[in-house]
Amino acid sequence: MSDTTQADGVRVLDEEAMWRLLATQEVGRLVTRIGERIDVFPVGYALDGRSILFRTAPGTKLLELTARDEVLFEVDDHSAHDAWSVVVRGTAAAVDHSDEIAALEALASAPWAPTVKDVLVRITPSVTTGRAFERRAAEPTEGAMA
Repeated sequence: MSDTTQADGVRVLDEEAMWRLLATQEVGRLVTRIGERIDVFPVGYALDGRSILFRTAPGTKLLELTARDEVLFEVDDHSAHDAWSVVVRGTAAAVDHSDEIAALEALASAPWAPTVKDVLVRITPSVTTGRAFERRAAEPTEGAMA
């Protein structure tokens, strides 16, 4: 499958393009939900094939992931000329096999905050969507507000 461009100039990214773009960044936003409560956490991450790894510590984020493993993970970037966004919907689980943890330690990025983050979490995607576009002024439409 290849990227497709819509009439408005927005390019819908194919799977390969999305994972290439995800590999260029180090920080994304993890979105969790428990009942009516929705939280967003910035996290440093790394890719392991087609999954996302990040470190965390006991606290709100880990508690929410334990209570409900469905998450969204969003990464974006922009320049003066273009922008893109990728959203990964999937499930998150702590990596609990010691041999797997040892193999993945080098992949997972160092935490931003100077705190111990000794839990490695893997997001396994179920659906990945992405869009890219050139940054330019929108064409005015008839009757549009100034």
